[in-house]
Amino acid sequence: MSKTKQYHVKTMLLIFSLSAFISILNQTLLFTAFPDIMRTLSISSSTVQWLTTAYMLVNGVWIPVTAYLISRFSTRQLMLFALISFTLGTLLSAISPSFLLLLISRLIQAIGAGIIIPLMQVVMFSIVDKAKHGSVMGIIGVTTGFAPLIGPTIAGFIISRLTWRYLFWLVFPIGVALIIATIFGMQNVGTPQRQNNRVDYRSIAYSTLGFGVLLYGTGSINQSQRLGTLSIAIGVIFIAIFIHRERQLTKPMLDFRIFKNRQFSISLILVMLSFITLIGPQAILPTLIQSAMHHTALTSALVLLPGALASGLTSLIAGRLYDHVGGRILGVIWSLVVSISMIPFLFLNVHSSLIMMATCLIFKMMGNSLVMTPLTTEALNVLPDKLLNHGSAMVNTLRQVGGSIGTGLLVTVQSFFGAHSAFIGARAFFSGIIVIGLTRFVLALTLRPTT
Repeated sequence: MSKTKQYHVKTMLLIFSLSAFISILNQTLLFTAFPDIMRTLSISSSTVQWLTTAYMLVNGVWIPVTAYLISRFSTRQLMLFALISFTLGTLLSAISPSFLLLLISRLIQAIGAGIIIPLMQVVMFSIVDKAKHGSVMGIIGVTTGFAPLIGPTIAGFIISRLTWRYLFWLVFPIGVALIIATIFGMQNVGTPQRQNNRVDYRSIAYSTLGFGVLLYGTGSINQSQRLGTLSIAIGVIFIAIFIHRERQLTKPMLDFRIFKNRQFSISLILVMLSFITLIGPQAILPTLIQSAMHHTALTSALVLLPGALASGLTSLIAGRLYDHVGGRILGVIWSLVVSISMIPFLFLNVHSSLIMMATCLIFKMMGNSLVMTPLTTEALNVLPDKLLNHGSAMVNTLRQVGGSIGTGLLVTVQSFFGAHSAFIGARAFFSGIIVIGLTRFVLALTLRPTT
C-alpha cells in the first residue's frame, strides 16, 4: 500500500472510529438488558448469555480471516460489506419476535464487526506517517478500550426508561449513516491481489474450529469444568493444525512468521495481558457490589464509570506519548502502577469504600490504556507494510482469545476460593490481576527502546 496518494485521512479515520465504536459497544451493550430480554422472550439466564457469547465467538473466529479479505477486496468493498452486515443484524435484532431470530441477528452483526477493527488498523497505518502512528492508535484505542466499558452504563439509562429493543434502534440509524458516509467518503487503499490469491477453505475450517471451540471452552468452563476443559483442549489441537498448515502454504491466510520478530511477539503478549486486566475486574465487580455488598445496579455502574471515562481520555494521551517516548518506558511504569492500584482490592469486605474502589479503578484503567494502546502500536510498527494485514489480524485475534482465556481462568480461581465467601474469591481474583501486572512489568523491561 502506498502513501504517495492523497487521502482524506480525517474523514476515513472518523468513519472507521465510529464504526469500530458501535461494533465493539455491542459486545457489552446487552449485559444490563438481560433481565428485560428474559422476561420479554421467556428464556432462562443461561440461555440469554448466548446473545453475548455467540457475538464474541463469531467475532473471534471471523477476525483471522480478515488478513485474506483485506488482500482480496478493496477497502470500500470490505467496509461496505462489514457495515451492511452489522446494520442488517441490528435491524433484525430490533424486530426479532423470538430468541432464535434474535440470536441469528446477533451473529449477522458479529460477522461485520469482526472485519472493521483489523481493516481500520491496516488502512490507517498505511496512509499515515509512521511518526504519527501513536496518535492514530490513541484514537483507535478509545474505540477498542472505551466502548465495551461504557456499554452497560448506556444500556442502564436506556433500559430504565425504554425496552431493550431501543438499544438496537439507537444503533441502527448510526449504521445507516456510516454506510452512506462510506459510499461517499471512503477511499480505496492499495490494490487487491485477486489473481493467485484463492481462499484456502481448510485453513478457514481449522481456524474457525480452533478459535471457536477455544473461546466456547473458556466461556463455559465456569458452568461445566469438564466440558470447558475438553473444549479448550480440542480448540488448542485445531489451532495447532491450523498453524502447521499455514506454515506449509506459500501464501498463508495468516502468516505466523511474524512471530520471528521478537519485538512484535513481546508487544503482543503485553497487549493480551493488558486486555485481561482491562475486562477482568469489570466482569466481576458489578455482581460483587450488588450481591455481596448489597448496593444497587446503578451504584455499581457509577463505581465503574469514572474508570471507563479515564480509559477513553487516556488512550488519546497514550498515543501522543508513544510518538515521543516509545512503548518500553510506558509499559514498564504503568504496568507497575496497575499492580499497585489493585492492592486495596486484596482487602475487600462488605464495608469497603466505594469511593476507594472507584479511585483505584481510575488508576487501573489509565494504566491499561497507557500500556495497551502504545504496545499495540509497537507491535504493528515493527512489521513491514506487506505483513500489516497479518499483524493486525493476529493482534486482534489473540487479544480477544487471550483476554477470554485469562478472564475465564481468573473467574474459575475466584469460584474455587469463593465457595464460602464472595470476598475471599474476589481477593484471589485480584491477586491474579496483580501477578499479571507484575508479569507485564518484567516483560516490558525486555522490550527494545524504539524512540
